Parts: sequence; C-alpha cells; structure tokens
Amino acid sequence: MKKFTFVGFMILTLAFTAFAQKTKTVKVKTTTVTEITTIANDKGVRDAFDRLIEGIKQTDAAKVMSVYQNSDKILFFNNNGTATISWETMKKNRESLYANIKNVSLDVTGLRVEMLGKGSAYVTCKWKQQQEYSGKLESASGRMTLVFRLIGKDWKVVHLHTSPDSPDAARPVFPSERERISN
Repeated sequence: MKKFTFVGFMILTLAFTAFAQKTKTVKVKTTTVTEITTIANDKGVRDAFDRLIEGIKQTDAAKVMSVYQNSDKILFFNNNGTATISWETMKKNRESLYANIKNVSLDVTGLRVEMLGKGSAYVTCKWKQQQEYSGKLESASGRMTLVFRLIGKDWKVVHLHTSPDSPDAARPVFPSERERISN
C-alpha cells in the first residue's frame, strides 16, 4: 500500500510539474509576440521623429512639416511661451524663420517613445540647439513632448510642446517651477 501511495504521489508531482512548465512556455511566447509588435510600432514613430530632427538640422521646412498632421486644429506650444494653431500657420512661420538660419546643430538626449496603443504614441526628449540666425550665433536647450497618431500608414505629430531650460526672465514663472529636478 505504501508503494502505491508513493508511486501515485510521484505521478501526481510529475503531472503538476509538466503542467506548470507548459503554462510557463505559453507565457514566454505571448510576451515575445507582444514585444515584437511594440518594437515594430515604435520603429515607425522613431522614423518619423528622426525625419523631423533631420529636417530641423537641414532647415528644410517642407521635410519638417511633412511629419505633422496637416490640420487647421493642430496645436503647437512653442519654446518661447507662445502657441501656434494650424499646420498652415506653422508652415509659414518655419519657412520665414528658416530663410535666416544656417549651420544648425541639434543634439537630442533622453529620447523616450511610449506607445499608447496601436495608433498613438508620445515622444519625450531633451534637446540642445545652436544655429546662426541672421549671422548671429544662438543657442538654447529644453524639453519636448510630441504626440503622434497613426494616420493611414504614416505616423504624424498631432501636438507639440516645447519648454526651454532657461525661460526668459520677463515671463512669469511660479517660484516652485524654478526649482530644477535633475534627470
């Protein structure tokens, strides 16, 4: 009787072990498929972001604007504290500005792409830019958030928000917002 109990216990233990291993394998396969899907979606957003940065460095307004959704409702929160509404207005601003800019150097660090689903994502980063504007050297740095949406087969920016590291002293800023948090 003890042999029967022992053999039964061994068979039951092996069955549970085999079942647990099978379940574990299925979870690993599911995770892998999810990661591949995320990487594929992330690549499209990253490619669009890279085109934007390349366009800025080349002072190519058409290339820059090709990354944004062509909409009269699109909203840009600019580095200088202003807001621009509409793709057409931003296009005219870029064309006018880029006519006086050359030798652009733009470094992006801390790039983070977060997928919000199959058709939306946001990108955050820090940036540092130097350029010649009408013969005068300028430099600025800050943080940027871009909201992307998959429109048809293309990832397009539907919202931009940039904030300078050193805002103009004339702009009102709450004392609590002046504290720097290192990241």
